[in-house]
Amino acid sequence: MSLLRIAILQMEIVPGDRRANYEKVEKTLDSKWISSDIPTAVILPEIWDVGYVIEDSDKFGDRNASQAAEFLGKLAVKHNCWFTGGSVLALTEKGAANRAMVIDPSGRYMTHYDKIHLIPLMEEQEHLLPGEKRVGFDIEGIRASLAICYDLRFPELTRLYATEGSELQIFSAEWPASRIEHWCTLIQARAVENMMFVAACNRVGTTNGTLFGGHSMVVDPWGKVLYQAGMTEEFVFVEIDTSKVKKARDFLKVFDMRRPELY
Repeated sequence: MSLLRIAILQMEIVPGDRRANYEKVEKTLDSKWISSDIPTAVILPEIWDVGYVIEDSDKFGDRNASQAAEFLGKLAVKHNCWFTGGSVLALTEKGAANRAMVIDPSGRYMTHYDKIHLIPLMEEQEHLLPGEKRVGFDIEGIRASLAICYDLRFPELTRLYATEGSELQIFSAEWPASRIEHWCTLIQARAVENMMFVAACNRVGTTNGTLFGGHSMVVDPWGKVLYQAGMTEEFVFVEIDTSKVKKARDFLKVFDMRRPELY
């Protein structure tokens, strides 16, 4: 299988209100879902469950992300889809983490990725534990990988995923409008330099005076923008054919010509 349908839910997030955010996700999928024989991977924004309330993780966090896993699991079964990215504020035994989960169409919680790079501008290191591992997984035979927001600025991470066989890099984010040009440029760069698909879901709306920039995107291995949102809520389906990844890599042979011993 090389065909995959990506569903991006670009949404506003109500800080600290898990119920309101859950309802928005559920109502959007219930009202706008279109069935397909092609496997579908749904991507949500960063910390879509409670928003950027990391300083109050004890109050708003989700113990081991169990509530989100149960909620998404039921939706996955209902719509026969995957949830592949879109992080939540998870509470672990060691502290809080910015955690993206993978849920399969049977509702099973497959794996998770904790944000590796914590951004000093938001003092994330004061409130969150950094992730300690890369996470790759298969969607019906398609190799995919996870990253979150600030991770986009670290090309080493996506390059390692690519050398490990990833065909699709997934990002979720709360990226501000003030730096949205960086977001768009970096997404295309990660796709072009690694000859892979990149799908990225950002939030919209304003919290504590910060306007978030939307512009969720899907980009192909040659840097062609297959979809780019604006700055309002959107829910779209984008079909990709990952056979294009091998064709692109075979053509330019970037990975064959790497000389990491000199880097």
